[in-house]
Amino acid sequence: AGQGQPDASGAGGHCCDPKCSVCTVFGFAKGKDSTTGFAGLAAFSDAHIQLFPVTTREGPLWVTSPEQLRIAGLPIPEDVDKDAIYRENNSSQPLNLGWLLLPVETLSNYADIKKGLEKLGVPKYIFDRFGVVPDKLFSHVVNSNLEVRTSVSINPETGAAEDGALFTYEALPRATLLFWEVTCKNPKHFKIGNQDIKAVKDKDEVHSIVKAAHPYLEHLGIGGMGTRGMGRLRVLEPNASSNHSSEIEQDAKDKSQGARP
Repeated sequence: AGQGQPDASGAGGHCCDPKCSVCTVFGFAKGKDSTTGFAGLAAFSDAHIQLFPVTTREGPLWVTSPEQLRIAGLPIPEDVDKDAIYRENNSSQPLNLGWLLLPVETLSNYADIKKGLEKLGVPKYIFDRFGVVPDKLFSHVVNSNLEVRTSVSINPETGAAEDGALFTYEALPRATLLFWEVTCKNPKHFKIGNQDIKAVKDKDEVHSIVKAAHPYLEHLGIGGMGTRGMGRLRVLEPNASSNHSSEIEQDAKDKSQGARP
């Protein structure tokens, strides 16, 4: 299991066995042009930025916004209404977030947010140095402080750079804190090839298998451009919150917190 598509001779590829925990939980593709297969019992949402590292004259500062805190289930500040950076204490001197110079205001529930971040497993060096900006400024802060990387395509025959193959792209800085949701479905409601799924019994076992795969994200990554170091994550808190619905048994959502190592 987990070996991808079969080769030209038809050998290899996913086993597609209802008793395989990898194929049933993470899904598989099968058949010509991957027209048949199984989506998997675990569905991953997009990862959202919770705390974003920004260069300042005082060193790195992790920035978030009220909306990002709300989505993550953390205390929401109600007094973030000015174009400013809100921290534990105010200051007479403005602080630069990259090129953006903002006044420093006091965040009323700074201690509550800090305690919530600590419970989520956020490292001390991060929750000791965070600030909150208004939602309307957060996207500007992020887009203005992404890493800009330059790459070139190498000709494998000559070992030299391909002509005209120089390109640039943007990436999240290391130590960006992300969060995402994993929807774990009840295997009793699904079949593979008209066969009942035997690999897992319930949605909790689905989550256990997803949790067991977390260490691989730090080394193998997730998503595209893995050979360029993209998508490598360290999961800090795999059980940040749990929402088990009694009305829709197959929908169990577990939030996970992750940071780029």
